[in-house]
Amino acid sequence: MYNPMVAIITSCTFIFMTLIDVLSMFSGSSFLFYGLSCLFSNHMKNEFNRFGISQFLKLTGTLQILGGFALLIGFWKIPLLAFIGAAGLALLMLLGSIVRIKIKDSFLHSSPAFIFTILNSYLAYTFGKLIWSTTL
Repeated sequence: MYNPMVAIITSCTFIFMTLIDVLSMFSGSSFLFYGLSCLFSNHMKNEFNRFGISQFLKLTGTLQILGGFALLIGFWKIPLLAFIGAAGLALLMLLGSIVRIKIKDSFLHSSPAFIFTILNSYLAYTFGKLIWSTTL
């Protein structure tokens, strides 16, 4: 017996996204946004002045853009690139968290740096595990 629903389901191509894919896209696109903000936004310029590290504004923005692209490209095709991007962004956000603690920012203002440190550390761990399990 012909079932049209089975024919439709089996003939369609479904894109299945894992949690790692979603988290990688979220983090990667967030860092593209933040990186561009560092390079072009007066608000970010004022924030880096407040942090006392205005000399690192362009470097931070450039690293955020590179890390964002590495995650967005890497999760899709090149796990090593995703690992490097996630590890770099985790380190960058760890340093950002330290700066926030040093200048005594509130927990609310500091929480994005903490959250992105944890998120990108998890992604780096996951991509690292994937890389080393396939190379052994």
